[in-house]
Amino acid sequence: QVQLVESGGGLVQPGGSLNLSCIASTNIPSMYTMGWYRQAPGKRRELVARIISGAATYYGESVKGRFTIHGDDAKTAVHLQMNGLKLEDTGVYYCNLVYAGYEYWGQGTQVTVSS
Repeated sequence: QVQLVESGGGLVQPGGSLNLSCIASTNIPSMYTMGWYRQAPGKRRELVARIISGAATYYGESVKGRFTIHGDDAKTAVHLQMNGLKLEDTGVYYCNLVYAGYEYWGQGTQVTVSS
């Protein structure tokens, strides 16, 4: 069983920045996909960004050009740098790991963008 530990959420003003981190409890040696989803109140969970085996990246349309995802060479981890935050970026952000046919989720971290 792999556990995902998230950190970095919080309250920020519009235009501000936050960095989210997610670290897996076990180092995974082979191909995996790791990323972030978010869910705003009353809305469906949506993909924010993901990275495949620390290389190929994919971003949701609403965050392209503002968010950057990157992996970690030393451990199974992913970091999401969020710049130019908007009110509509508010939500609970969940870390996601897909490996060997299994899917794992973090407990979620709240990101609130408010003036």
